[in-house]
Amino acid sequence: TAPSKELFPDWDDNLRQAFRTETEMLFSSIVSEDHNVMDLLTADYTFVNERLARHYGIPNIYGSQFRRVALGPDMAPRRGLLGQGSMLTITSQPDRTSPVKRGVWILENILGTHPPNPPANVPPLDKTKGEQAGRVLTLRERMQQHRVNQPCAGCHRLMDPIGFTLENFDAVGHWRAKDGGSAIDPSGELYDGSKVQDAVGSRQTLVKYAPQYYRNFTERLATYALGRGVEYYDMPVVRSIVRDAARNNYKFSAIVLGIVKS
Repeated sequence: TAPSKELFPDWDDNLRQAFRTETEMLFSSIVSEDHNVMDLLTADYTFVNERLARHYGIPNIYGSQFRRVALGPDMAPRRGLLGQGSMLTITSQPDRTSPVKRGVWILENILGTHPPNPPANVPPLDKTKGEQAGRVLTLRERMQQHRVNQPCAGCHRLMDPIGFTLENFDAVGHWRAKDGGSAIDPSGELYDGSKVQDAVGSRQTLVKYAPQYYRNFTERLATYALGRGVEYYDMPVVRSIVRDAARNNYKFSAIVLGIVKS
């Protein structure tokens, strides 16, 4: 990914590599310490060096070496993959965030739900309506205009609310309070009717869909292990692996061994 250097002058290759290392080290800790795989979403710790800590606003971290740091209540939005710069940056446009891309990423990679493909000839987000009453519209306001048109509205109702809960993170994962000079509103109502206030609430809602998450995690790991996609005739085995893993608190080893023994 290549964020705009003009808009995000803090972006450089050191930050890119730090994002990657953070995510790899979180995953490695879950494997080596044999955690419940839900910790990919909820882990109250991460790994940073001075460069990344400065980007995240974590004080008193010095040097290029990565070390494990706790994410207390004040850093709760950073917990798990959804608060990491790697995911937040690859689901953004070069010049702005993308609630749609972030929503789709979560639906596909966390819940295993694939939203419909966009219809042909979808009009682009209208930049000509970027101002109103003497101020720049927020991305949420611009997308609300965009969603007025059918057939866009139906799919966007599924994707956008999840993505908007992450709007406090800009296109390179930096925390912000305003967009275009206006305060960001990260609240919303998800497709299932759940009302959330921010990124923390969104993550808590996703945890309620644990059955879908564990099934999708198992499917993805099986795909990696088998070197092919998981087909409909594999699903009884997938469900069996998930049921057996439940008896071991969904530890990473339980799912791996379930796949190996299948």
